[in-house]
Amino acid sequence: MDTNGSFGPIDIATSGLRAQNQKIGVITSNVANAQSTDNGNGQPYRRLEAVLKAAGEGINGVVLDEIAADMGELPKILKPGHPAADANGYVTMPNVDLPIEMMNLTMAARAYEANTAILKRYQRMVETSLELLR
Repeated sequence: MDTNGSFGPIDIATSGLRAQNQKIGVITSNVANAQSTDNGNGQPYRRLEAVLKAAGEGINGVVLDEIAADMGELPKILKPGHPAADANGYVTMPNVDLPIEMMNLTMAARAYEANTAILKRYQRMVETSLELLR
């Protein structure tokens, strides 16, 4: 089988597993910091997003391109007495929306499962081929 420099099905599925695992890690960080009003430099946590891209030309799998901070507006909520509250009692909160993060987590988990299913199916094909050769 001539692949012309492209990856095989195992390499493609493995790259998908790695990329989705990294994406799940970023989503987990967002959920864990959904209420963090100080990320260590006096600013609220900013939601992160894993940006994936194709690995090269043709059919070569997928890789993590970058982890980008969401520069959207940070919501302010009224919480007088909170240590991070301003003079008017408003606290600047992270721009993490938990329902959206749960939806993103579900999509990443489904993509991970799809890549796992590909590896299982490929394994069954190899096992069937070996049985036929016996």
